Amino acid sequence: MDQLWAPWRLSYVAQPNRPRPDGDECFLCRAIASDDDRANLLVHRSAHSVVVLNRFPYNNGHLLVAPNAHKASLEDLSDDELLDLQHTLRAMLAPLKKRMSPDGFNIGLNLGKAAGAGLPGHLHWHIVPRWNGDTNFMPVLTDVKVIVQSLDSLFDLLVEELRSSSEPRP
Repeated sequence: MDQLWAPWRLSYVAQPNRPRPDGDECFLCRAIASDDDRANLLVHRSAHSVVVLNRFPYNNGHLLVAPNAHKASLEDLSDDELLDLQHTLRAMLAPLKKRMSPDGFNIGLNLGKAAGAGLPGHLHWHIVPRWNGDTNFMPVLTDVKVIVQSLDSLFDLLVEELRSSSEPRP
């Protein structure tokens, strides 16, 4: 049997299974409150939202767009927050298109644990770049997905592109 090494996944699989409390223990709230954007993989801040790299991505370039406030439902968002989130979602497509040349995107929001939300207390949209042919024999035959770029490299690429282009609309 061939082995595919992914040592960065150890921190995820070694976590004890415990309920996620609201507030401080939320990884998004922790990232928002921190000054260390790199350690938290936070690539962009706007007036009402943040963009964070997914630490355990479905595909290369997988981003999370979340409100700054810890809110669990769309009804909890103000009009300003909702508009800012939608502008941020749209704005993040440009650097991904320019630097990664995907053929399309999956963009989605899982509302509630039953719908697949891994962090049901803090809304977040997923932006997942897709390429024609990105489903190959690995996931089909071996249930393994290969991510071809490190999170550090993706962080640097997006931060550089966001700085060099016009700032996404707040």
